[in-house]
Amino acid sequence: MATATEEQQLPQIKLYWLNHSRSQRIVWLLEELKAPYELEIFHRNKQTMLAPPELEKVHPLGKSPVISIAVPGGGEPIVLAESGLMTQYLCEHLPEGQRLVPARWKDGMEGRIGGETEGWLRYQYFLHYAEGSLMPILVTALVVSRLKSTQVPFLVRPITAVVANRIYSQFIFPNAQRHLEFIDGQLATSGGRYLCGDALSAADILMSFPLIAAKDRWDDMGSWEGGSWAKAHPRVAEYVERLEAEEGYKRSVEKVEAVDGKFSASL
Repeated sequence: MATATEEQQLPQIKLYWLNHSRSQRIVWLLEELKAPYELEIFHRNKQTMLAPPELEKVHPLGKSPVISIAVPGGGEPIVLAESGLMTQYLCEHLPEGQRLVPARWKDGMEGRIGGETEGWLRYQYFLHYAEGSLMPILVTALVVSRLKSTQVPFLVRPITAVVANRIYSQFIFPNAQRHLEFIDGQLATSGGRYLCGDALSAADILMSFPLIAAKDRWDDMGSWEGGSWAKAHPRVAEYVERLEAEEGYKRSVEKVEAVDGKFSASL
């Protein structure tokens, strides 16, 4: 718990929030960190689903999430993009961050190669896995699904649908199966209710977006054992429910609903 002096030194943070984006998990992270923050809301173009050009004024890539951190004592604010970097930076600098990161070293092994705890190594891995491995297959599935949608002219849609179904059967669904099997196995061997043990970590928060956003999409990717992804991987389904039941997650949803009027956890 931060002392009164530490609380006075907490920086003001602005999160540039975009609907249907990864930015929601940063709201959750900020809630867990008990950090003072504000949201600046942006909306995607309803036709193209692209982010508005105004975001390019915040960061050259025009993506979200991006945070701006006021430097205590003055100076130019620190602008950070990429969820993993934001998570590491905030957890290292804010007092509550220690609670969200597993202990790094085994007793007596400090600073030595191989001295890291399994929980910390899992934490580091999932910070990168969420974006580097899991999200690409979900984004690919989202893009390919549009080949079967009304966005494609009616006369050519039967052709593009055949192409889309082939991509799903040969690439997307096998990868979806592999990822859920992997996550299932990680949960089974974590030694607790979360990916890194028995305590919620910032890595779980980063994993929340792809898993919550995809829970209504997995079944569209192929035929799962038992008839659904949740029956094929009940351990993962229970984990997703557990994340959604976290008080910090629920507060993050309420925060967005209060400033934007609605919230949808979707890609």
